This record gives sequence, structure tokens and C-alpha cells, in this order.
Amino acid sequence: MASIYSCRECGANLNLNTNHMYPANYYFAAGNKGTLSFATIDCTKFKLEKENKLIPFFETKDYWGIERNRTKIKCNSCGFLVGYIYDDGPPVIDTPGQFHMGPSQVIPRFPRYRFKTKNLRISSET
Repeated sequence: MASIYSCRECGANLNLNTNHMYPANYYFAAGNKGTLSFATIDCTKFKLEKENKLIPFFETKDYWGIERNRTKIKCNSCGFLVGYIYDDGPPVIDTPGQFHMGPSQVIPRFPRYRFKTKNLRISSET
């Protein structure tokens, strides 16, 4: 049974496909309680707004960085913030990382579309 994800503010269907959702136990899910992460989205349903933050963050338990690049995902109908796009998805290429010390931002990574569950209206398709 598939789920339908809508904007909590205006009720617009966001056309998110559960087949593109990352599993709950995927490596970045530990610090993301109350969110859903997708590999791809329908960009026509959203407004995207770039954001840079200079704060410490953990990419894995053994690696951290200072600058966090992310993009705000807003509902195209009402402009309500529903989530963020992070550049910390799975690696594009299979490699042990810079100096063989694990993954780093030097390795190109797929985007991760992270939606806050409190900003979505989730219903079951019948």
C-alpha cells in the first residue's frame, strides 16, 4: 500500500514516491528522527532555495565537517518549508575516501531529499 504525501499547510499533493525513499536504517537516518529521506523527487512540485551554514556537523561517526551546504525545499503552492536537500547521500563512486580514512566531502555524493514529517500530511492510498 502506497502513501500520499501532501503539504501540511495547503494540502497540495507533493508527488513523493515511496519507491524512492531510503530505508529507515540507512546510515544517515540515526540523527534524523521525525524525517523521511528520498533519493529523487518531482522538482515541479517544489521551490528550491540555496542555503549555506558554517556550523560543525557529523557526516559519519568518524568524520565531521564545518560548512553545511543545503537547499530549502518549499511547497510550490504556498511556499511552506517542508524539508531540505543535503549533499550527503550515497557516494557516486565506490571509494574508501581521501587518504583511506572513510567518506568525506571530497567524494561526490548523490543528493538526499529530507522532509520533516511534521510538515507533511501523510495518508494511505486506497
